[in-house]
Amino acid sequence: MLTAAKIILVIIAITIIAVILLQSGRSAGLGAITGGGNEVGNSRRNKGTDPLLAKTTIVIAVLFYGVGIWIAWMVSHS
Repeated sequence: MLTAAKIILVIIAITIIAVILLQSGRSAGLGAITGGGNEVGNSRRNKGTDPLLAKTTIVIAVLFYGVGIWIAWMVSHS
């Protein structure tokens, strides 16, 4: 059971990394440092998949935390 929980934790970790990398950044990269990101039209928020990815990140993070606690409990009670 412990091995299965560890495999689930690794799958969740890879998933959360992928979801975070799919999100667009809050800035325009290195161009925002020098002021290049403040062009006309960039002030509107992207209403594409960003809200869905943000909610997915929260759900996966809670799952990651829960599985980590579950593994710690199994290790301490074995």
